[in-house]
Amino acid sequence: MKKSALFGMGILAAGMVTACGNGGDGEDEQETLTMGTSADYPPFEYIETGESDEIVGFDVDLAEAITDELGYDLEIQDMEFGGLIPALNSNRVDFVMAGMRPTEERRENVDFSDIYFESNHTIVTKEEFGIEEAEDLEGGTLGVQLGSIQEGQAEELGEEVPDLEVETRDRIPELVQEIINDRFDAAIIADTVAYEYIEREDGLKGFDLPNQAEEDGNAIAFPQDSELTEEFNEVLDDMKESGELDDLIIKWFDEMEIDEDDVSDEGGEGYDGEDEDDADDEEADE
Repeated sequence: MKKSALFGMGILAAGMVTACGNGGDGEDEQETLTMGTSADYPPFEYIETGESDEIVGFDVDLAEAITDELGYDLEIQDMEFGGLIPALNSNRVDFVMAGMRPTEERRENVDFSDIYFESNHTIVTKEEFGIEEAEDLEGGTLGVQLGSIQEGQAEELGEEVPDLEVETRDRIPELVQEIINDRFDAAIIADTVAYEYIEREDGLKGFDLPNQAEEDGNAIAFPQDSELTEEFNEVLDDMKESGELDDLIIKWFDEMEIDEDDVSDEGGEGYDGEDEDDADDEEADE
């Protein structure tokens, strides 16, 4: 299937320092907002390695549409998921879009927009492992992304499944690679993202995480008391009413096929499985 044309945008290198939009001074210059994301989460956000190495995806198109409507330029800063809320609270980014759910714990530190997308969670494993339900993970190793809502779900599952070890990684491709390399028995990943990887990688399968509560879905994170929250919500409301948001959902979740060769697996391929003392462990938005 064809990919629709993407909005143009500038991409910041992870180490580049930029002034956030809410701190701009020039009246004649269009302000720039910096979006924080973790570009390892197709089709929400990922690095397309074919020609441009751009960060593309559903969240990127949505962010571009909202900021364009509000009269802002958009820049994107890619980082590990666990560092997104710390970056928001230290004013390194103006807002975060990364398939993030507005949990009560996160609401203690940041504000959220209205929900713009809903999904559930999937346990991804290898077909050859013979794992058909959560109870089959007894004595096994379950992977989750550091700082994600799935980390809490894995801990809860660990209380129900005997001898289940839970390990974290910074990036989704790392979780998938650990399963492929037989280091993890399974991983919990949001369903939309999980099935993108299952389609790309031979020998993987997935099944629903049991006893899932009604999830709120994905929302945009802002610093507390940011004026951007209301501005973004107004545009989201208009996009829902006009059908523009539905058009983006159809584009990325019904019509799009992600070519395996076009997706960067940075952090996953060649991962040696050794434990790391990562400062982000202390900063993860739990």
